[in-house]
Amino acid sequence: MTGTGDAGHPPTPPGSLLCVHGATLIGPSGSSEDRAVLVDAGRIRSIDAEDELLCPAGAGRLDATGLVLAPGFIDLQLNGAFGIDFTAAPDRVWEAAAELPRHGVTAFLPTIVSSPLSTIAAARRALLTGPPPGFVGAMPLGLHLEGPFLAPARRGVHDVTLLRLPDLQIVADWSPGTGIRMVTLAPELPGAITLVRTLAERGIVVSAGHSAATLAEGIAGIEAGIRYATHVFNAMPAIDHREPGLITAVLLDERVTAGFIADGVHVAPEVLALAARVVRPGRFSTVTDAIAALGMPPGTYPLGDLEVTSDGVTARLGDGRLAGSVVRLDRAIRNVRSFLGWSAVDAVATVTTVPARLLDVADRHGVLAPGAVFDAVLLTPELEIVATFIGGRVVHAADALAGRLTDVGAQPR
Repeated sequence: MTGTGDAGHPPTPPGSLLCVHGATLIGPSGSSEDRAVLVDAGRIRSIDAEDELLCPAGAGRLDATGLVLAPGFIDLQLNGAFGIDFTAAPDRVWEAAAELPRHGVTAFLPTIVSSPLSTIAAARRALLTGPPPGFVGAMPLGLHLEGPFLAPARRGVHDVTLLRLPDLQIVADWSPGTGIRMVTLAPELPGAITLVRTLAERGIVVSAGHSAATLAEGIAGIEAGIRYATHVFNAMPAIDHREPGLITAVLLDERVTAGFIADGVHVAPEVLALAARVVRPGRFSTVTDAIAALGMPPGTYPLGDLEVTSDGVTARLGDGRLAGSVVRLDRAIRNVRSFLGWSAVDAVATVTTVPARLLDVADRHGVLAPGAVFDAVLLTPELEIVATFIGGRVVHAADALAGRLTDVGAQPR
């Protein structure tokens, strides 16, 4: 299936070499200064201290002195971008994917809100068909289905007429191999626990969200296989000191990774900081929950069958309810660093090692190591995007890259 290997990575001529030198490298064990990374035919051949690795003759050279090199970012919840809504137009997912490297994103889960089953089928076909010829961009790793098994009382902007009770017949052929990577559901619904077990056994990441579950119901869902929580605090009852509810269940259980929309609107920075003291960097997942308005000027954009208005800061329905976000993933991790006082290493982990481990793709995504595909992002120390690499090629470059890159044939967008 597309997204489970190197499909979609640009063809890099055999023997083509790129040497990125002088960078501060961010990895799972922290950061290392003055490193050199040698990329051969799109994969990392070696990583060494600067004085131990000389760039071979004929290799492209990138002087990354004073910059940070990190794995490419992974967004686990993206409803759309650049004017394209994945629910309304799933066949256009590759168009948006081609532009996501602007934000440092090299892999993502296209997210489909509660929809007719025919829409889910169309989205699966779009992924399984694969990218168009010559595609270069972020790789969809499978669909995130946010619904239709949601609690009506906590549906948010989801259409109540499209919600369903958990049904094993509906999910009979759902698996990562058939395009489904994550499913958000309410664990308190009748039949949900059986559904959680079934999906988890197939390797699908089951997430709790849009739920009114009690603490006991949340714990039962986790015991059955829930391993993620979708936009914690949003579309869930607030924590009560006598009825702690789902939020407490997911924050306290070390098996669960907690997803947060770090736009400073969906969750107050102070509350985000409070939650972070419990989940710590290893279980903290930063997502955008962005809609088609991402990367676009203020205006009205689709979200499924809805029309959502963006002012460039928030996305809302006509009645004022939030309907996804317009935050870039790189902006979100800068927010995480600022709101939580975390290091660059910890902030970057929330969009690299944490989601890669959750999806069980850490051998291919969210990692910089010998043998891995060179999907990476070059950042300033303030975590501003300088360049994004897909399969060893520069596919996005900011002005700050000028004069640093030499002898490389690939042309950035």
